[in-house]
Amino acid sequence: MNLPVPDSTDDQAARAAWLYYVGGLTQDQIASEMGLSRQRAQRLVSRAVAAGLIHVRLNHHLATCQALESALRERFSLVRCRVMPGLGPDRDPVRSIAPAAAAEMERVLREPRSLVIALGTGRALRAMAEALGPAEAPQHRLVSLLGNIAPDGSASYFEVIMRLAEKVRAPHYPMPVPVMADSAEENAALQSLGVLHKVRDLARTADVTFVGIGQMSDDAPLLTDGFLTADELHEIQTLGAAGEVAGWIFDDSGRYLDLAINKRLTGVRVPATSPERPVIGITAGASKVRAATAALRSGIINGLVTDEPTAVGILKLSL
Repeated sequence: MNLPVPDSTDDQAARAAWLYYVGGLTQDQIASEMGLSRQRAQRLVSRAVAAGLIHVRLNHHLATCQALESALRERFSLVRCRVMPGLGPDRDPVRSIAPAAAAEMERVLREPRSLVIALGTGRALRAMAEALGPAEAPQHRLVSLLGNIAPDGSASYFEVIMRLAEKVRAPHYPMPVPVMADSAEENAALQSLGVLHKVRDLARTADVTFVGIGQMSDDAPLLTDGFLTADELHEIQTLGAAGEVAGWIFDDSGRYLDLAINKRLTGVRVPATSPERPVIGITAGASKVRAATAALRSGIINGLVTDEPTAVGILKLSL
């Protein structure tokens, strides 16, 4: 696998500036992370600023990131791919990918033709919405892929569509039901609601989709957010669960599993993609590698925004 290439001075400067401005590292921490002296790290950050490589977002594409993007595109036939510098151990990788995810969303919003843009939920997508600058995009329609009510009846904490709609002033269509019904029978009753029919039908016509990717390990978002009990998660794990997109659980081949929980989900399942209808997965972190690899294998997603360590992990796992 032909991946990392030696960093040029500009690459090093861009990486040091990224760690400083996005990662929040001190110059001593940057020096330790990059294996440099403190003085060298300080000079690299200064060089990046003087060269205009970084403002709020990184204005230089690291060669290692480009190599990883090329490898991922080739391996999985991706229509879009962005790999951002890693922030180092014990740093939140979402901070690294949020600006790149926002840039991808801004690219879509600049399209003059009217698009239906479908959205999942989660920390990564919420961070993308927060990193997005104000825009006027009334020609587009934003639609949610899943319900916006948590198990306790509260609004879903990581709901995205309302926050995004505030920024871009686009018509938006939230799914006004629980993420998950208490039973398949209750879900059938919810599905009979006319308003839900309209939102689900719109979501199925999406021209572009942005989703997070959830892991099914012991820290699964479906567990921490209260949708699954620990016993339910363990049972699903034994059946081969690898990850989930918009709540829909799949195995290591990216095949959606025939599970009782999947029959309780009120939202729209993301099908296998086509190049004409991109589905961009926004995800990073060691715990996400297995789930992201499975989603890429099956074509549930055909676009990816991630960071260097996650990209390397995906490529290794997919060998």
